[in-house]
Amino acid sequence: MKLKVGITGQNGFVGKHLYNMLCLFPDEFERIEFKKEYFADLSSLDQFTSSCDVIVHLAAMNRHSDPKVIYTTNIALVESLIESLIRTKSKSHILFSSSSQESKDNMYGKSKKEGRELFIKWAEEFNGQFTGMVIPNVFGPFGRPFYNSVIATFCHQLTHAEMPVIQIDGELNLIYIGELVEEFIQQIRSKKSNLNYQVIHTAHSKVSEILSLLNRYKEDYLEKGGIPAINSRFELNLFNTFRCYIDTENHFPVKFTQHIDPRGAFVEVIRLNVGGQVSFSTTVPGITRGNHFHTRKIERFAVIKGKALIQLRQIGTDQILDFYLSGEEPAYVDMPVWYTHNIKNIGEEELFTIFWINEFFDPNDTDTYFENV
Repeated sequence: MKLKVGITGQNGFVGKHLYNMLCLFPDEFERIEFKKEYFADLSSLDQFTSSCDVIVHLAAMNRHSDPKVIYTTNIALVESLIESLIRTKSKSHILFSSSSQESKDNMYGKSKKEGRELFIKWAEEFNGQFTGMVIPNVFGPFGRPFYNSVIATFCHQLTHAEMPVIQIDGELNLIYIGELVEEFIQQIRSKKSNLNYQVIHTAHSKVSEILSLLNRYKEDYLEKGGIPAINSRFELNLFNTFRCYIDTENHFPVKFTQHIDPRGAFVEVIRLNVGGQVSFSTTVPGITRGNHFHTRKIERFAVIKGKALIQLRQIGTDQILDFYLSGEEPAYVDMPVWYTHNIKNIGEEELFTIFWINEFFDPNDTDTYFENV
């Protein structure tokens, strides 16, 4: 039997990643759609809670000019969900996203701590199943700048000709969004309560150290087209986060510099400070390759002969980005994570393409998920 999983805050930063990741396990999970309007409609909220085997409560306010509004909003959301659970006599396993700020003297942290305590009280009184996940600072692709994290803010500023400023050079305990989603899925699969589950951070860094890395990514990648040195899983996650704040539609395709003399032409395809795998392909007219996406891999398509249409679409959205490339002006397009992509020969001759990806192909861990653009 599939587990029916609903996510309040489905369209938020964490919610969107969790919702998309669950679709990679279609035989295990069925996603129950949630809309924020449900909190104002008791009938719709009750229909949602009664339909779910698991509810991940992520809906919350992070920032507001009045901290009291943050507190009252977040507590009201928790109370509304609990009231619906009681009305429907729900036996759903509730997972609650709390924060390491529980221990800090601010209204957001207070709302998270008291929200978790309210769920614990519900679980004790109604024999409910509850997991309260206390989470460190989260970063990753598609987070809202000036809202979700300082990393989202820095990435946005560096890719939009703005100058980041460090307010406090603090020490941050961090977890990448993909790692956090794995934690949620692990807890869903466990089907066990854990009232105070401390999610362990996977990286620790000063704010200035993070900004230094991001500045290097801007110089090496955004300005020079090279791939920077990546010395850890954290740096790979940070680089993939940075790439997702680039204006993909207007940045690509990037033309190569051709050096032409009587012998022919020479083009430097990529400068690497990291390893990987380089492949070469020919594609006959009318054929399309790809239609898949990656969650961690860095990939470059370089067209050196023929005419190609490269298409990208972010998972969970409808907008398709079309890039037309020609061997007459060799160019490349890089694939952001969580963008399904393809390449089609739209010319009358064979298409010659060079593919680079940052890790060797492993048939047991392909990080390749098929979905048509």
